[in-house]
Amino acid sequence: MSTESLATTARTLVSSGKGILAADESNGTMSQRLQSIGVEASSDSRRDWRQLIFTADGFAEYVSGVIMFDETIRQSSDDGRPLVEILSNAGVIPGIKVDKSTHQLAGSKSEVVTEGLDGLRGRLAEYYDMGARFTKWRAVFSISETTPSDYAISVNAHALGRYAALAQEAGLVPIVEPEILMDGSHSIDSCFAASERTLRTVFEELSAQGVALEGMILKPNMVISSHESPKRATSAEVAERSLTCFKRTVPAAVPGIAFLSGGQGDEEATVNLDAINRLIADEGAPWEVTFSYGRALVATALKTWGGSPANVKKAQKVLVERSRLTSAARQGKYSPGPAGRPST
Repeated sequence: MSTESLATTARTLVSSGKGILAADESNGTMSQRLQSIGVEASSDSRRDWRQLIFTADGFAEYVSGVIMFDETIRQSSDDGRPLVEILSNAGVIPGIKVDKSTHQLAGSKSEVVTEGLDGLRGRLAEYYDMGARFTKWRAVFSISETTPSDYAISVNAHALGRYAALAQEAGLVPIVEPEILMDGSHSIDSCFAASERTLRTVFEELSAQGVALEGMILKPNMVISSHESPKRATSAEVAERSLTCFKRTVPAAVPGIAFLSGGQGDEEATVNLDAINRLIADEGAPWEVTFSYGRALVATALKTWGGSPANVKKAQKVLVERSRLTSAARQGKYSPGPAGRPST
């Protein structure tokens, strides 16, 4: 596929007012979330939840693409329609997670490497034939006195480059996701330093491996203090530090940055995204800045549903409303508060 075709898909995924839903939880993770609301975990219950999301009226107004898990992309709705077809018919681009999760990094006691390159070319071709048009690969890094190490950054960045090159070869837009975890008690300054080091190495690898930057999307963490930091950074600080970091490291050729929520609650993730886009409105930026959220978009809807068919419409309404509010933040027009109405 041509670079221009990939670039067109990438630009569509980060188009104005829209973002990406990460619905790519593994079967184990999704089962745990279903069990937490009293729903028996099974292939059918996982399908029912994803079907609820994909068929919500108004969902496509705010969401440009959905990242799926392998099980989901192969499933059909209870009336026999492939879930991929439901998304495509609504104007939502189907995507697929292709990494095989993290494993202990050889020679390290505390760091991990994301695996899944073996057989990836064949899996990518299969997913393209099934209707996927973009992919995702996640690498994770923790902050401590000794991490992230140069070794862990280098190994994971190389894997991200290999994955992205193979994805583009298969005609799929790669979402490149290097995540600095919020776990711990580190400050926003420590997150800034780790994020800058990691992103510099990632883009060196992408360049070295011939990845067309116009045909990819970056999915990073915000530059933010940890959950247990004695002094949590304000949304204004998150915006300033994030924008500074990405202007230093992310080439202008990249069409968009789609932030992960990274363990933030739905309100915190929305407020911080809004602050970043308000700052961009003042200072400018060469790329679109949007969201690729999972729990921050769907957690409340999941609780509202509770596994009951009688609650489907109510849960869908909650989902679409949260998507609308996040879309407002993506445009720098979100007003925090009980109503959460976007400002004009």
